[in-house]
Order: sequence, then C-alpha cells, then structure tokens
Amino acid sequence: MTDILQLGNPLLRQPTRKVINFADSTLQDTIDAALSELVRVGGVGIAAPQVGGRDRWCVIASHPTPRYPDAPYMSPLVLINPNIVRRSKARDRSWEGCLSVPGVRGLVSRATTVTVNYQTRDGQVRSLNCEDFVARIVQHECDHLDGVVFLDRVESSSDLMSEAEYRRQVLRIPADLPV
Repeated sequence: MTDILQLGNPLLRQPTRKVINFADSTLQDTIDAALSELVRVGGVGIAAPQVGGRDRWCVIASHPTPRYPDAPYMSPLVLINPNIVRRSKARDRSWEGCLSVPGVRGLVSRATTVTVNYQTRDGQVRSLNCEDFVARIVQHECDHLDGVVFLDRVESSSDLMSEAEYRRQVLRIPADLPV
C-alpha cells in the first residue's frame, strides 16, 4: 500500500522532473504501487507527487465511482512526461475533488478538450485527444506535476463544498447512505 500525500505536504507543491531512464526499477515500481493504490481507493487519477514521486508521470483512469457516478469508463493509462499541447477555448465549470485534499470539492473551470503528448512506460511517444471528464482528469493530474492543486484554480471560496454536502446537494444522495 502506498500512502497518498495530503495537502500541506511540501512535495505536492514541487514541480516534477522529466523522466529520462524508463527502465529504472524504482520508477516502474512506484508507478505500479500508485496504480494499485488508485484502484484500491477508487480514484480516477493520480500523479507522482501524490505518492512522493519527483518524476513527471501520472495515471488517468476514468470510470464510474461513488465520487464520479457519470464518469466514462477507460482502462488506466500511464502518461510519462505529459505535456498538454492544445486546449480548447471552450471551457466548462465543474466540481473537482482530489485524493490529496480529502473531504473537499471545488468548482474549477477547465478546457473541454485537450491534446496531450506523452511517453509510455517504455518510452514510446504518443498523443492523446481527450474530451470532457477525461480532459478534466488530464488537466488536474498535469497540474499536480507542476506543483498546482485544484484549490489553486477555484475562483472563490464560495465555490468550495464539503464532500458530504456535494453528495447531498449535487449528487442528491441521502446523507445516511455510505460512501
């Protein structure tokens, strides 16, 4: 089990460094541990700084969860050295949460489509076009790689809500149902 760092840990605010050695066993083991933890906690994305990593990688793994019941399904995808090269002018304001900021949701404006260039776990260069919720995950996780958390993107404190109130007000889930 890998601990997910929480807001206030200085590693979450440090930019990551480009991965050069794709065969590094520590890198690959850390990615494997993060993937396992992401599955265990039912998250839709995780980035290296959240598990104490200093290298530039993240995982996107959209799927319906109690936190994101309308999320589309995709298999987990590891993005190494991701770089968003295109963002649509069209934007959407939607609720985000974060495994490193438990219990809090915030309204964040993000591009509705992005193109991200990245490398695979063995160094192959790829490009991915993402829309809507998956584009939001990519932007959120790439922010982590630059030392930015979603709270930095919230425009006003009135755009913050506890997870319990989010479930009650936005998802319309009765408060007495378990998460």
